[in-house]
Amino acid sequence: MLFRQLKTPALLFSMMLISGATFSQVTGKDKPVVDTTLHDEIKEAVSDNIPVISLDENDGQDGSAQNISSQLSAGRDPFINAANFKFNAVRFRVRGYDADLFGTFMNGAPMENLDNGFTPYGLWGGLNDVLRNRDNSHGLRPTPYAFGDLGGLNYMDSRASYQRKQTSINYAISNRNYVHRFMITHSTGLNKKGWAFSVSGSRRWANEGFTDGTYYDGWSFFTGVDKRFNDKHLLSFVAFATPTENGRQGASVEEMTKIAGTNYYNPYWGYQNGKKRNASIAKSFQPIGILTHDWRITDKMSLMSAASITYGSRSVTGLDWYNATDPRPDYYRYLPSYQGDPVLAEQVYQSLLNDVNKQQINWDKLYNTNYNSFETVKNVDGISGYNVSGKRSHYIVEERIVNTTRYSFNTTLNTAIRENIDFTGGLTYQSQLNKYYKRVDDLLGGDFYVDINQFAERDFPANQQAAQNDLNKQNRLLYTGDKFGYNYDITIKKASAWAQAIFKFRKIDFFVSAEHSYTRFWRYGNAKVGLFPNNSEGKSKFNDFYNYSTKGGITYKINGRNYIFANGAYLTKAPFFENAFVAPRTRDIIQPNLESERITSVEVGYVMNAPKVKLRATGFYTISKNGLDMITAYSDIYRSFANYSLSNIGRTNKGFEMGAEVKVYKGISVNAAAAIGRYYYNNRQNLIVTLDNTATELARDVVYTKNFNLSTPQQAYTLGVDYRSPKYWFVNLSFNYFDGMYLNFDPLRRTNASLDGIDPSSKLYRDIIDQIKLKSQYTLDAFAGYSWKMDKRFKSLKKNTYMVFNLGVNNILDNRDIVSGGFEQLRFDRGDFNVNKFQPRKFYSYGINFFASVGVRF
Repeated sequence: MLFRQLKTPALLFSMMLISGATFSQVTGKDKPVVDTTLHDEIKEAVSDNIPVISLDENDGQDGSAQNISSQLSAGRDPFINAANFKFNAVRFRVRGYDADLFGTFMNGAPMENLDNGFTPYGLWGGLNDVLRNRDNSHGLRPTPYAFGDLGGLNYMDSRASYQRKQTSINYAISNRNYVHRFMITHSTGLNKKGWAFSVSGSRRWANEGFTDGTYYDGWSFFTGVDKRFNDKHLLSFVAFATPTENGRQGASVEEMTKIAGTNYYNPYWGYQNGKKRNASIAKSFQPIGILTHDWRITDKMSLMSAASITYGSRSVTGLDWYNATDPRPDYYRYLPSYQGDPVLAEQVYQSLLNDVNKQQINWDKLYNTNYNSFETVKNVDGISGYNVSGKRSHYIVEERIVNTTRYSFNTTLNTAIRENIDFTGGLTYQSQLNKYYKRVDDLLGGDFYVDINQFAERDFPANQQAAQNDLNKQNRLLYTGDKFGYNYDITIKKASAWAQAIFKFRKIDFFVSAEHSYTRFWRYGNAKVGLFPNNSEGKSKFNDFYNYSTKGGITYKINGRNYIFANGAYLTKAPFFENAFVAPRTRDIIQPNLESERITSVEVGYVMNAPKVKLRATGFYTISKNGLDMITAYSDIYRSFANYSLSNIGRTNKGFEMGAEVKVYKGISVNAAAAIGRYYYNNRQNLIVTLDNTATELARDVVYTKNFNLSTPQQAYTLGVDYRSPKYWFVNLSFNYFDGMYLNFDPLRRTNASLDGIDPSSKLYRDIIDQIKLKSQYTLDAFAGYSWKMDKRFKSLKKNTYMVFNLGVNNILDNRDIVSGGFEQLRFDRGDFNVNKFQPRKFYSYGINFFASVGVRF
């Protein structure tokens, strides 16, 4: 094939991506990945110059026997660019899909968690400089890395020999989660002896973020080493870690935000000794190592193999209490609306309005309660007992910990069977062990805490063993750092094999691919729970699932710039353990009739890649069935933690998405994107209710969820203008609009039990069952940047020394009423049917916020 304007490695690689061929097949060298050099915070304001690959001056329209070039993906897709950076104020989800329907690979290794399918992006946060080489595959298109998922696949290449040879020092200031960021990176490039090294580090921190009571302290470290032995073998190793701690923001009810005078009211903090203290602290430290071997077997065949390991923990702290009043400041019983007497309601209102210690957590009250609680407790270790006297804590700060060990092996073969036939295949094995337990973080002035289940103690007063969280360690006294409550492990293993073939002809390309996978998971209890002595300790039975997936597609090449494509897929997905076990904290019981989810999807679209116009328009339709969910929450009805097992969940995701970029005049371009969809539940779900304290099935019901919307904007639009000066500066302004937004709904409120006796034609019926729709919203954003070649002015500097300035300002109009997320509480007033008694909790997007950075590269 002849390539008239093949000017950049990124462009050549994009041809390889769509065809499924390896870079070695095209050039006889190793494949590069697109290098995005501008900072991630504002890179959406910059577009790539995309030369056109064609066969001749007529783009193959002369009737020659040569093939028309396959559809390209060079540069960023205008729609995906908008979805990632323009729509994030409202937590927009592409095509309404959950996060588990998108795959992520780094250096040939899969990165998703096996427990829920999510990609843990935070594990490489702050490492922007070494993660610029990436490729995003959208939808059902084929990729040379893996079978792919329903929403697409994100591939990152952080290997040392693919990093730009340079040193970069950068400082940024912001008013978002963190205020300061300092970053330094040094990459050597590949030297004459075949070695390449890359190191990077950063710190992001804020004593207080945008929201009161929050703070941030994050470090990031990266090191990469490559060794090229010869033209055929490249061995790479990277290791990175991002220890992070931050004070979290909680959602709250509208009544409390009005009293506090701000939508950013945060119920998680309170004053202690005159300083703000947050009760909900998130910590994460999970280092990752990836070893990759790239083998160019022949000029037309390559094999990439990667092994990875992740080890570490993540945790969140929170308040726990025993035989004491609820310490949460926005607990519904403390609000004016709960008081039956108007006079008392006004008194409560004035008290909350004028006393910050009642608006927030009253740490002094918690400490004083523990200081004044002197008790004698009999401690039993299973053999003997003894009495201990002291200040028994009734309030503590607990730390809920997940300790993860995950490793994987993946190998992928890319080969050209014939000039117009490319084959890709791979094998993957993944294993993950999660250890779940709680630990005493702070006794809040007390001497000890006791490891018992207070709800079981109340419900089964005659059964002394029922209240024990662990019969092997009864009435165990707890001190700072001790484990308590639940303690169990989950092991998940998954193996898969896949194959893909791409056939390229003059006017038509098509592909077919298939994958088979096997998943097994089980629970191992590390405690013998008093309520469930026979099925809480030790290994549970295995849960095995054999799954298969297939997809295919066809592209009609109108010419070298215009394409029409259609793709389709049928997938089966094993359930995640989070939705399979009813109450893994206490026992190994699973949902009945556990089976795989089944998904069918099609997409049809048009692509234009012209010198002045870049456009993609796609229609899609996806339907799924046999989905599962598990919800655990405190129940006022049962006065205990209840488990709500949901099954027979079906979803429909259909709609249209479009992204366009048009160069209208010297340096001026207009970009636009739209997502117009309908994402909803397509059937009624089944509900089973049990309690943590009993295995008895309390209720079975049907949830009236048919036609309820998923909690992501159904419509999102953006329109922007970009100017790029030949003197190396740019500015971008974009207006974004969102509609069709809904809160997460309470399924318990939409059951027969909740609606029994209410006239379906009444207003009350509609008030109870209808989903809460949010107001449409908008934002205005601006981005600007300038690159100064310093060595032109200062001759003593190293050649190609640049100073780069970037500024991004979001929500310029300071719209503080944007609900970015929220949920109805899992509480419903079945006595008076008052839908306002338990108000929904909401999060709000930041008001006007900015990110400014200055950096030097040489």
